[in-house]
Amino acid sequence: MAAMNDWRTTAFEAERRRLTRLAYRMMGSLTEAEDVVQDTWLRWVGAESVVDSPPAYLTRIVTRLCIDRRRSARARRETYVGPWLPDPLVGSVELDETVADDVTVTLMLALERLSPLERAAFLLHDVFDVPLTEVATTLGREPAAVRQLAARARKHVQSARPRFDVEPADADRISRAFFAAARDGDVAALSALLASNVEIHTDGGGKVLAFRNVIRGIERALRLFARQRRKHAVPPTLLRVATIDGLPGYVSLDGGGMLQTTALDIREDGIAAIYIVKNPDKLSHLAAETDFQKRISPIPPA
Repeated sequence: MAAMNDWRTTAFEAERRRLTRLAYRMMGSLTEAEDVVQDTWLRWVGAESVVDSPPAYLTRIVTRLCIDRRRSARARRETYVGPWLPDPLVGSVELDETVADDVTVTLMLALERLSPLERAAFLLHDVFDVPLTEVATTLGREPAAVRQLAARARKHVQSARPRFDVEPADADRISRAFFAAARDGDVAALSALLASNVEIHTDGGGKVLAFRNVIRGIERALRLFARQRRKHAVPPTLLRVATIDGLPGYVSLDGGGMLQTTALDIREDGIAAIYIVKNPDKLSHLAAETDFQKRISPIPPA
């Protein structure tokens, strides 16, 4: 029995990071992803039958648990206060640094509009490269039906803004420039950085002060940043320039010392979207991982 448990533990730990990454992409919440993986572990150690392919078996458990949770999560999203954004994954906090994908904040928001089955089919087949027949087994559908699910999801996701690759040096420069311009309320600098149709999404979750609606258009954005600079005597503090859910951005403290992340969707014509997460529930993993307030000194501008 001990040897069997040791084998199960080894097999599970070999897949843990991939399973957590899949669960996060399904749920958009790191806490929920970790809960799903823990529930998967309990089912795994309690399985009585011999498992031919532990990775496939564990993937099926995670996916099915996530589908069940997403059905209840949809109701919670409808009552969420203000814009909803996924938990930010920042730099070294990434779930799996060895495996990159193209699922950014923008695409995660597009995934939110899919049904749980469509989301699972797309992620398993298009992002995690699971064979179609195996996806069909996981979802309990015929391969032809799964192919249709994945195709519908793919079409919807592709209608969202496609990923625009930015060189690391440019990402760092633009992120720093935007932070400085927003901090100073520098309308001229912001005008040069922002796209005309820029959007600002701020997720406070009703826990902290944040915009209840998405801010759209450069004129409204410029007025917003100018007003914020006049209102706050203490400027925000830049802690770290980073990659956040696949997009350039930074981690900072606002004027009140509250941790927040800002991700920038940079396009040819400028910054097209700004995603700010202020909800402390979504930043707890980041605060615990890095203890920003106590151990990281503010970094000077480049």
